[in-house]
Amino acid sequence: MKEESLVQLAKSLLYEKALVKINGEFVGAIAAIPRNQNNQDLNYSEIFIRDNVPVMIYLLLEGKFTIVKHFLNTCLKLQSDQFQTRGIFPTSFVETEGNLVADYGQRAIGRVCSVDASLWWAILAYLYVKRSGDREWATTSEVQIGIQGLLNLILHPSFRDAPTLFVPDGAFMIDRPLDVWGNPLEIQALLYGALLSAVGLIQIDLDEKGYADERATDNFHDPSNALIEQQIHLKAYAIAWLKKLRSYMLKHYWVNSKIVQTIRRRPTEQYGDRVANEYNIQTETIPHWLQEWLGDRGGYLIGNVRTGRPDFRFFTLGNCLGATFDLISLAQQRSLFRLMHQNQADLFAQMPLRICHPPLESEDWRKKTGYDRKNLPWCYHNAGHWPCLFWFFVIATLRHKQHQSSIDNVAIDILLQDNYEILLKRLPQENWAEYFDGPNGIWVGQQARLYQTWTIVSFLLTHHFLKVNPDDANIMDLPNLKNL
Repeated sequence: MKEESLVQLAKSLLYEKALVKINGEFVGAIAAIPRNQNNQDLNYSEIFIRDNVPVMIYLLLEGKFTIVKHFLNTCLKLQSDQFQTRGIFPTSFVETEGNLVADYGQRAIGRVCSVDASLWWAILAYLYVKRSGDREWATTSEVQIGIQGLLNLILHPSFRDAPTLFVPDGAFMIDRPLDVWGNPLEIQALLYGALLSAVGLIQIDLDEKGYADERATDNFHDPSNALIEQQIHLKAYAIAWLKKLRSYMLKHYWVNSKIVQTIRRRPTEQYGDRVANEYNIQTETIPHWLQEWLGDRGGYLIGNVRTGRPDFRFFTLGNCLGATFDLISLAQQRSLFRLMHQNQADLFAQMPLRICHPPLESEDWRKKTGYDRKNLPWCYHNAGHWPCLFWFFVIATLRHKQHQSSIDNVAIDILLQDNYEILLKRLPQENWAEYFDGPNGIWVGQQARLYQTWTIVSFLLTHHFLKVNPDDANIMDLPNLKNL
């Protein structure tokens, strides 16, 4: 199939098959297009906030602002006000007999509530306002109260000093047990982006109400302006949290060959305020595969930081988001892209991109996944290949090129083009499968759904950024921490 015809096919699948209406208006896309109306697999006919991230980004590029706004408002109406989950957004929702039914984890496999959905909502809300220019929507009380509810949920005291967000196993895209409990990278990168976005939305409201510089105003302490006072307090608190979070991530999550060598030589069993080995990491926990993986000039954000148990696995989405949100510096972004290019046989192979590397195998798989048959080695989230991840890599590299030219850009351009050709050839042949199995990503996933919406839309985004308008990669630009 020719490129133009394939793009038109993907568009028709999105607009005619995947998008659904609630109350007469398009509100979002179902997770996977059913092969027939009587075949509703599990909850793939529901509208997932996570799965709709690429959908909403593409609709913004297409100028379909009304759909995005309706999606954001519907999610906002479903923000939980229950004691246990107050402030959180649902993983998914569906219309049943005229009523909206939301899933806060009470129906999920494993009964875990997704945390990433809430963080993505704040990011999408900011991107919508920035792209559409609809500042009036950002100033509504519903939006501002929703942001406050979210911030009150994620910016709270805990039993630890670290600024990272602590979540259970299965609370984000990796929604099955994979030993990612604690402080997984993807959640911390999303937390950083969500806080930037929330501050940006609060600032828009303050600007519109004449509080552009709260230091120069005297009346925001008036009791009648309690909402504004709360906004100013949360904004300052979130900025302070952002600074601490970024510093923490760069100190504890970023590794390269030199840093690994330093970690290996640190003393253990230290006590006190100033120690070199805060998490008491033993040399034996550092895997030998890191030597060849990192090379001389590669670097990346590790998967997790836990007491005595760092997770050195490479998680693709968290690293791409870290670059896209400028959590890591431009120099570190170059190291990351260099590492991904150097290890393309592992990460890209025959279907970009592998979700994590390396997989849990043997006894590790049995103990840490609970014998999860879906997460067998090289399957599903245990080092399976997900084409929906490729556009995140594309946008991260294009944003980097906009900010700084590099001699490595030629190699990255070739990598982008080669893998775009793979998507062109394989995705329609394999019926837009959800994920692919095996060390090379050759086989369609054993339990993969076909005509997966984010596979379809991620292809459309990749085509847009590589072939239509690379400058649109700035759609993911969030407020700059330095400017804040």
